[in-house]
Amino acid sequence: MSHIQQFQGNTANGTAITVVYAQQPAVDVAVAFAFVGNDLPRLVYWGRPISAPETLVGAYDAQNPQRVSGALDYTPWPSVLPTQSESWIGADRFDVSRDGRKLFCKFTVTNISAETVEAGNAYDMTVEGGYPQWKVSDSPKATPTITATAEDAEQGVRIVWTCELDASGLMRQKASVINIGSGQLEVGKVELAYTIPADATEILTTTGHHLHERSPQRQPLTVGRFERVSMVGRPDFDATLLLSVGETGFGFTRGDVYSAHVGWSGNSVLSIERLPYTAGVLGGGEVLLGGEISLGEGEEYATPWLYGSYGTGLNEVSSRFHSYIRNVHRDWRAEHGIAAKPRPVILNTWEAVYFNHDYDTLTALADKAAESGVERFVVDDGWFGSRRDDTSGLGDWEISQDVWPDGPKSLKALADYVHGKGLEFGLWFEPEMVNPDSNMFRNHPDWVMKPTANRLPMQGRTQQVIDLTNPDAYAYVYGAMDKLVGELGIDYIKWDHNKLVTEEVSPRTGRPAAHAQTLAVYRIFHDLKAAHPGLEIESCSSGGGRIDVGILEVADRVWVSDCVDPVERADIQRYTSLLVPPEMMGEHVGDSPAHSTHRATSQEMRMAMAFFGHMGVEWNLLKQPQEDIDKLHEWVSEFKKHREWFAVDTVVHSDAADPAVRVDGCVMPNKDAAIYRFTQLTTSQTYPAAPVRLPGLDSDAVYEVSPLEVSLDLAKQDIGNGQSPLGWWTAEGVRMTGRALASYGIRPPALHPAQAVLFKVVRV
Repeated sequence: MSHIQQFQGNTANGTAITVVYAQQPAVDVAVAFAFVGNDLPRLVYWGRPISAPETLVGAYDAQNPQRVSGALDYTPWPSVLPTQSESWIGADRFDVSRDGRKLFCKFTVTNISAETVEAGNAYDMTVEGGYPQWKVSDSPKATPTITATAEDAEQGVRIVWTCELDASGLMRQKASVINIGSGQLEVGKVELAYTIPADATEILTTTGHHLHERSPQRQPLTVGRFERVSMVGRPDFDATLLLSVGETGFGFTRGDVYSAHVGWSGNSVLSIERLPYTAGVLGGGEVLLGGEISLGEGEEYATPWLYGSYGTGLNEVSSRFHSYIRNVHRDWRAEHGIAAKPRPVILNTWEAVYFNHDYDTLTALADKAAESGVERFVVDDGWFGSRRDDTSGLGDWEISQDVWPDGPKSLKALADYVHGKGLEFGLWFEPEMVNPDSNMFRNHPDWVMKPTANRLPMQGRTQQVIDLTNPDAYAYVYGAMDKLVGELGIDYIKWDHNKLVTEEVSPRTGRPAAHAQTLAVYRIFHDLKAAHPGLEIESCSSGGGRIDVGILEVADRVWVSDCVDPVERADIQRYTSLLVPPEMMGEHVGDSPAHSTHRATSQEMRMAMAFFGHMGVEWNLLKQPQEDIDKLHEWVSEFKKHREWFAVDTVVHSDAADPAVRVDGCVMPNKDAAIYRFTQLTTSQTYPAAPVRLPGLDSDAVYEVSPLEVSLDLAKQDIGNGQSPLGWWTAEGVRMTGRALASYGIRPPALHPAQAVLFKVVRV
């Protein structure tokens, strides 16, 4: 059972100390904070539950540094919000000013609350007909919660700090800044912190660009500050979903790891910093622009949540985020009376037809989609206004009579045809953007973000950004979408966001508006889904440009990347899964050669790489031979057998020593079964490839390991280069213990480069 306790005592010098200890034993994590005197809390423990938490009263004396020469009288031991008043001399983490003068605050804690908050839903999983079923538990969710109020009364600033230990094992904290003085209080930065152990000495982040997101990079944690800043109104392709710091050499299955994430879809920063006097300080927050947050007396600003995840290896770290996000979506469905359903297989029309829309082509494509097992048909860009290419019409959310004239071949007729085939109907929007060559822009130039009255920001994809903080602009965009969802019976919106947001100033207020714009986007997502129960919305931002917990809480799916080349996708999807659960990851079977890279790959490779996520098709099926349509149908049918389990499974990745291979899998919660994918990206130094380890299983259980049916016949698929049979690659497979599979592993098939196979592991 989760619980929270307070322990009182005194430090070695007689100062009163309160230690708050919280744990979630079911997910094997605990945290402790020490309040010394009236100082802000310090994180003194983050790891596994401990047997004698009362001993943590001594943690302050056990860890508090001595005074040393050449420094201040107090050697810094950072709190959750380090300031110079506690001798923090690193980067400024709390920046507020009044009347143009920076304030150096010294906060005094006036109240501490530590309680288990019983609110929200807990869920129980059962198995019916071989598939998982969820119901709301009789008892509510129990969340150990710490709240501390602190203020600098002399300078008129109060903060309320909240920290929760979620049932998923995620720790998250936020702060509200309140102006309790006269005049305006300008808020520039609130960057919260987690202190981490001294042996966390290696940093892992991801970098990237359009079509090549989530590329991993590592470096040592040295003295100084390492930060990743997102300043284009969204996290962007280069954003690191997690900033992870751990023991040198940590991987997916090994080494203690501490990861942070800012749950915010606007401008943000993640950082790790060491001083010569301290171990790592891991944290982050929203990046606020000058003049963006100005508080009158009694007004407050609330930071986004800063999430922290601890685990042995990245697999455990990411599983906590997956559990949290899944529960958020279960809460939404429970609140709105919406039944859970398997993720519908999608066909998106973009790479099939691009802007070349017409009724006859798309109805024929819908026929082929249905034949392949597709369940949701999504019409992409090009259906509205003058939008025959990407230079005009964006923002004119009215159906184009040139392409979709009223009558028997209208867009409504297509939607009806798709529904008549038993498919859901989806439509593309880009609600936050506008082409200057559009009626909307010509009629309402004041609805566009711009730094001055006479200058627009630099364009991107011939677009500018609509000021959704303007009530009239918001009403127009929301009203147009709401009307079309109702008139066409839209089941699904693909929500795109293609322009980097720069010089983001609202003409209505003359102030930067990145913060308010982000809140407006969340509001449209929320209000559309509330007004149209069952409507689902995908977050697409030129692919993977906006992926964070903030958007994941309101969206139903993300488009991982505009690149569907399966070789590129192997790592794009792997590192996106550090944050995003598989059922929310748009993974599509595309054409060969791939449109983005011109790399040719086998159909098996393309289908295997799309298998674990929210499977879809980004392919003109009208141009494919029947044997390829039949093969696609076979793989889609196999995916449907497992997709409901993928939505609850634990995602695992193996730490293969061979950089040419990847092993990824989904393991049932009770560890009774798993499906793994072995990918031979390039040729290996070892020939054939060395045995690979399978993480996530019950060490003491015996399992039968065998190929999935769609991957059984290697000779027929012509993807292997082994010249003799692989002993276990048969329908009967081989029996091994979970411990043996995790330690010495199993020999994969000898494959040509850029090939992948699937195999299953079932408890016997």
